[in-house]
Amino acid sequence: MGYGQKARRAIPRLVASERISTLFNALISGDRAALARSITLVESTRADHRKEAQELLSLVLDHAKKRTSTVANWPTTFRVGLSGSPGVGKSSFIETFGMFLIAKGHKVAVLAVDPSSTRTGGSILGDKTRMTLLSRADEAYVRPSPTSGNLGGVARNTNEAILLCEASGYDIILVETVGVGQSETMVSDMTDMFTLLVAPGAGDELQGMKKGIVEMSDLILVNKADGVLAIPARAAQMEYTSALKFSQPAHPDWRPKVLAMSSAENIGIDKVWEAMQEYYKIMQESGSLHTKRGLQRKKWMWQQITDELLWRLKTDSNVKDMVLSLEAGVFRGDITSGQAAEDCVRAFIHDQALTQ
Repeated sequence: MGYGQKARRAIPRLVASERISTLFNALISGDRAALARSITLVESTRADHRKEAQELLSLVLDHAKKRTSTVANWPTTFRVGLSGSPGVGKSSFIETFGMFLIAKGHKVAVLAVDPSSTRTGGSILGDKTRMTLLSRADEAYVRPSPTSGNLGGVARNTNEAILLCEASGYDIILVETVGVGQSETMVSDMTDMFTLLVAPGAGDELQGMKKGIVEMSDLILVNKADGVLAIPARAAQMEYTSALKFSQPAHPDWRPKVLAMSSAENIGIDKVWEAMQEYYKIMQESGSLHTKRGLQRKKWMWQQITDELLWRLKTDSNVKDMVLSLEAGVFRGDITSGQAAEDCVRAFIHDQALTQ
């Protein structure tokens, strides 16, 4: 028996309560209110809610395994990350594209990752007032960004919200980010395909844009390619296409594409979907999609281990007073930050050993 098998047997299995079992059954039946309650539950930081959230997610994972086992363990959903500078037209694109997908027979969920919400306490993405048609459609679910917590918490909540949406029958998950800070990398690490929206007149924008964002993109869409902006949009398309020739593709099986389209005039939306379907088919058949999701889960496991340990350390009553003293010492320059960190962790481990 290998170590992995021993480890799995040593972990006690969570048994869901009657309340969570009822919530789960409503969730997988497609009840939107149950989906909203489920996401609210996983976003909660209360200890009892965290336990219930894990019970629910355990049921969701079992449900997902049974569903994928019938299709050679291939993913049966498509997770698409969307980013772009403010004003580029992400909301209008999501509205138009979402309604297009619904007409094709899909169920669409829109989730948002907004780093600014962790500082301002507000949500500027996933705004239902800017997606009036999509938010009212029976086949769609629009969820604004969580309004509190740290960036790691927002990412964890979004990851778990994706699983909940898929369990509720949504096969296309659109994850939107504002396009600042580390949010693009975060969204790329939780989706199958990363799509970047840009505006016409790419010359200045391309010069100022972080090189890594373009390189991590699987698809670049030049929005607002209509009217007087049609010609500048085509020029931008050529500039981004040229720029991609000198970058390393994110996946060996796929060469990123640049398309010009218009959400307002519904131009090129079908071509966008064709490109996404082509990407999905190639990644699926090569096994890259299955591998990518597995690697993402491992990465997020370690991120959550880090977050959990940090949370436990910060909330340990016996370490709190010591931390205040160490912070003061570091501020005055009496002790290095590295030594303070080592002293703090050593005290925490010692305290945990005494409580066992």
